[in-house]
Amino acid sequence: MNDKLENKADELKGRAKEAVGNATDNEQWQAEGKAEQGTSHLKQAAEKVKDAFKSTKD
Repeated sequence: MNDKLENKADELKGRAKEAVGNATDNEQWQAEGKAEQGTSHLKQAAEKVKDAFKSTKD
């Protein structure tokens, strides 16, 4: 459960960084924010797969 919360927090941090980048026309922050969101989405997908295997195992 803790990993899921950390992944969601990383996603929100990425969204915030991208928003600040958009507001200030800072392309580096925009790119970093998008990258953080992408990494977070991959981690969330991995957690879903792990949960699916757990439920089929039980």
